[in-house]
Amino acid sequence: MSEFADSYGPWALVAGASDGVGAAFADELARRGVNVVLLARRQAVLDEVAVGITDRTGAQTRTLAIDLAEPDAAAAVAAATADLEIGFLVYCAGADPAFAPFLSQPVAAAEAMVHRNCLVPMQLCHHFAGPMAERGRGGIVIVGAGAGLVGGPNMVAYGASKAFDMVFAEALWSELHDAGVDVVGLILGKTDTPALRRLEAERGTLASEDQAPADAATVDSVIAEAFENLQNGPTVFVGDMMRAAAQLMGSLSRKEAVELFAAASKAAMG
Repeated sequence: MSEFADSYGPWALVAGASDGVGAAFADELARRGVNVVLLARRQAVLDEVAVGITDRTGAQTRTLAIDLAEPDAAAAVAAATADLEIGFLVYCAGADPAFAPFLSQPVAAAEAMVHRNCLVPMQLCHHFAGPMAERGRGGIVIVGAGAGLVGGPNMVAYGASKAFDMVFAEALWSELHDAGVDVVGLILGKTDTPALRRLEAERGTLASEDQAPADAATVDSVIAEAFENLQNGPTVFVGDMMRAAAQLMGSLSRKEAVELFAAASKAAMG
């Protein structure tokens, strides 16, 4: 644990830390001896997560209630952490709560998605990666999704933004890994998070949010695999199903992949 903190501490910033994978990432970082800045929109939820982390691990915490879709979000994060040495950055924000056709929503919804999933992580990486490279140590994890492998219905802007995240992480890795900074694009498949349970309950594919979605990976398994692969960038597909899906998509033409994904999405919607 001391060696981990020496490599990635003394502070980590986790964006999207209010629940699910982000909260679990923050908890595991704290367990490994790194203090954590918890970033999300909901102050009350962040405070609850922070208390739990401190009680379980003794790590210091700081909470930042900032909406990452706002134009000045990255600048606000930079200002609020100016007194800290951030050695690890996790960007786990930006799920799609709508899962609806592109033209059924105002374009502002897509613009906010692109801002939150593309522009802000790019800005935060630019801000924090420079000092990491100068120190010769650090880590960056950008959480992506299988939706970024191929375009599909009901997640037009979301899938495109996750494709950006994957390629951005790969390119960043190519520039930073020789400087001692580990960069990983962590590509998740279907994962049992509160956000997914809410979405599937709203769509009627779950009877209630108390149920676990079928064929979904657990958050614990995702976190375990993530920490096992921090030095195995640039891109890590998490879970056997996600690795199989990536291999399948890579064997098809782009048109075939899009058609297959569209058919699977339609079937999932019943």
